[in-house]
Amino acid sequence: MTPKLTRKLTLEARVQTSDGAGGFTETWEERGTLWAEVKHRSGRQVRGRPAASVSLTSYRILVRAAPFDSPSRPKPEQRFREGARIYRILAVAEADPQARFLTCFADEEVPG
Repeated sequence: MTPKLTRKLTLEARVQTSDGAGGFTETWEERGTLWAEVKHRSGRQVRGRPAASVSLTSYRILVRAAPFDSPSRPKPEQRFREGARIYRILAVAEADPQARFLTCFADEEVPG
């Protein structure tokens, strides 16, 4: 079955830069635009402090594979952005025996 890569996602990687005072600032650097198939897996509400609960939804995001040394190959600890939505990548695995596609397991947090 051929995946339906209909969602345009931006792959981003975390970049830490020294702030000159012993700490660092954190920004996100764009690594490429990928077309993806996005399917939800599960969801739950996570309660923290009384006024700080979030909705956590898990997704399976399928993208075309890229070589291991390519900056556009997704890795754990990176993220996908789709407008204001952010999907944190938790794990990446080859989706098919020919290694044509990658499955990215990701979470999206939405303040509740």
